[in-house]
Order: sequence, then C-alpha cells, then structure tokens
Amino acid sequence: MSKAENTRLTILQKAFNLIYKNGYQATSIDHIIATTSVTKGAFYYHFKNKEEMGLAIINDVMYPGMHQAAIAPLLQSDDAIAGIYKMMKGMLMDTTFFDAKYGCPTINLIEEMSPLNSAFSEALQRITSRWSEAIQASIEKSKQQGTVRDHVNSEQVAVFVLSGYGGIRNLGKMQSAACYQVYLKELKNYLQSLA
Repeated sequence: MSKAENTRLTILQKAFNLIYKNGYQATSIDHIIATTSVTKGAFYYHFKNKEEMGLAIINDVMYPGMHQAAIAPLLQSDDAIAGIYKMMKGMLMDTTFFDAKYGCPTINLIEEMSPLNSAFSEALQRITSRWSEAIQASIEKSKQQGTVRDHVNSEQVAVFVLSGYGGIRNLGKMQSAACYQVYLKELKNYLQSLA
C-alpha cells in the first residue's frame, strides 16, 4: 500500500470511529483532521468535501465490513436457519468493535442521513440490499434442500430479520447488550418455525 493509500485509509478509519460515536453531522472535518494528525491539504487531496469522505466510508469501510460479517457467512452456509441465527448472533454478540451504547454504524447512518442525502441513501441501500439478498438466497437454497418449507416467502423473512436487527441495535443503546439475548432467543424460535 502506498503512503497516499495508507493516509486515505487512516482518514477513513478515524473518521468512521468519530462518526460512529458522534454521528455524521456532529463530526466536523476539523475534528477528523485533529484526530488523524493530517493536514487540511492532505485531507482535501483525498476528499473534495465531507460528503465524498462519508460516501467513501460507506463504500470502502462499512460495506466490506458488513460483507465479511453478515453477507459472506450466509452465502457460505448450507442451512439457512442455523446460518441466519449464527450470523445474527455474531453481529450482536461477537463483533468486538460495535459498542451497544452506540448501536450499529450502518443503522445509525441510515437513520441520520438517508432522509437528508440521496447519495448516502443509495450507498447505504447497497449494503442493506446485499444483506437482504444473501438472506433470501440462503432461504431459497434451504427450500430447495427441503429444510425450509416451500411456502416461506424469503423476501418477507429478510425484511423481518433486518428490521429486527435494526430495532434491537437501537434498544441496545438504551438498555445495554443484555437485550440482545432476548432478541436472539425469539429469533431462534422464529427461524425454527420456518422448517
């Protein structure tokens, strides 16, 4: 990785951390520059403005992270019921970066920026669409194998699972990660009802 690529990645990672804790709108370029110890010129060499940097965070930091944690495991699983549960448990209980009091960075940005910025909305939609498609593909594969009932609507399952994740992440901000166990228990019951 070149020095310029390393600087760009450092800016994105530090900005991601600030935005995760403080929100996109509350995080200023000056705060990002102070945290990364780069010059304003170096920041503007890589990003013409804060919006371009925010979109790069979504596309170059968040999407690969969500793909690795939530999408790839589903695409590799042969059992939708176990795979979806394991993926969700991993997202809630095993992801060391996420702090319950701050929620999920993707959900946070969806709530904060989607109504305000169509470019953000489209980039975030890419993440949730790919995640939904992976859940649906997993369900369809298990239907073909006979481990999920034929009449199960994979799109409805995906919407239910994703909305549950967003909701429990938000409850976790108020109630702590302890509420995740309650959600996971009921998610397991729901998924088992699909068999």
